[in-house]
Amino acid sequence: MLQQVIDRRLSGKNKSIGNRERFLRRFREQIRDAVRRAVSGRSIHDIEQGEDISLPRRDVSEPVFGHGSGGMRETVHPGNQDYVRGDRIERPQGGGAGGPGQGAGQDGSGDDDFVFRITREEFMQYFFDDLALPHMVRTQLLPDAPEWKFRRAGFVSEGTPTNLHVVRSMRVALSRRIAIGGESRRDLHELQAELAEALCQEPGKPELITALKEQIEVLRRRLKHIPFFDPFDLRYRNRIRVPLPTAKAAMFCLMDVSGSMDEGRKDIAKRFFILLYLFLKRYYERTDVIFIRHHTQASEVSEEEFFQSTETGGTVVSSALLLMHQIIQARYPSSDWNIYGAQASDGDNWHQDSAKCRELLVGKLLPLSRYFAYVQVAEEDQNLWEEYSQVSETSPNFAIRKISGPADIYPVFRELFKKGGSV
Repeated sequence: MLQQVIDRRLSGKNKSIGNRERFLRRFREQIRDAVRRAVSGRSIHDIEQGEDISLPRRDVSEPVFGHGSGGMRETVHPGNQDYVRGDRIERPQGGGAGGPGQGAGQDGSGDDDFVFRITREEFMQYFFDDLALPHMVRTQLLPDAPEWKFRRAGFVSEGTPTNLHVVRSMRVALSRRIAIGGESRRDLHELQAELAEALCQEPGKPELITALKEQIEVLRRRLKHIPFFDPFDLRYRNRIRVPLPTAKAAMFCLMDVSGSMDEGRKDIAKRFFILLYLFLKRYYERTDVIFIRHHTQASEVSEEEFFQSTETGGTVVSSALLLMHQIIQARYPSSDWNIYGAQASDGDNWHQDSAKCRELLVGKLLPLSRYFAYVQVAEEDQNLWEEYSQVSETSPNFAIRKISGPADIYPVFRELFKKGGSV
């Protein structure tokens, strides 16, 4: 039965959804660059809004076909005294009005850039494009809501026409014809041999020859009645659902709220973690985000308290790393979870405690983690930065970066979580 699906959804403002999707795919690179330029001009709280994107006219120009004069005609072109056939004409000296989108002409006129608006979902798609959590692997099967994948599993005799395997069906039909007509063909060959032998004999036996011809004709009709193709011969591709392991991740967000972290540095750290939180919630459904604030003591807090609490104090960075290790041991075994960590601090720490932080990372956290990123929200080097620099030289799953101002948040974030990138 032929089925036909008609999409009667309205395209808002008389716009074609299909044409818009084709346009976004065609100018993907230009739109991605425009989105990155737009990021620097907006607040982190407005990151999920749409945006008016401007594309240079030269990037969206289309080829133009001209219509020549048709028919047969004779024309006479005047000659010249400067050029003959084969001469190369030099470029004219000086500038001039360019093509569309290349600037203004002599009268000051020109073409504006192409401007259109992308939605919130489209903006977020391009905003987080080419980003991923590094080294994530699928670890276990979920009994309650497993993920499924269709896998080929041989052939079956019943199915839909779209899954029909023509070559396999022809092979089955050929095998059936050989099996059914094998005995008849063998008898036919024997009778034909007897007929040839009877015809070669001089006296001849008309009765025998007539009988042999009748038997041969019966066998030939029997073979012709074997159908070339039978519905029994049809074979269809078979696909079965198999459960897939699910990638579960736990992201630990560690933020320094000590007294050395002034409001400007805290604001940069919070913006970085907001960006990370939006990215995780958009692309990773089964991801637990654990928020840890620390000064002299570390504590696991809620999302609201992590971003809005004003508590402050001294600085003992190792307390946050110890708490992270305790939570991993209690709730997130590394055999079932992909462990990630992101730490933001100004790097100001007790000298003895910075060495302890390096030992905790190398000895306990990094062996359990897929990836750990440290962001220093201060330009000057601190003792914690020096200790972490030693770790980054020997640990491929550990990265450190500096953010000196709000404009560096997004570039550093993309550098740390770029898909397929090497940190």
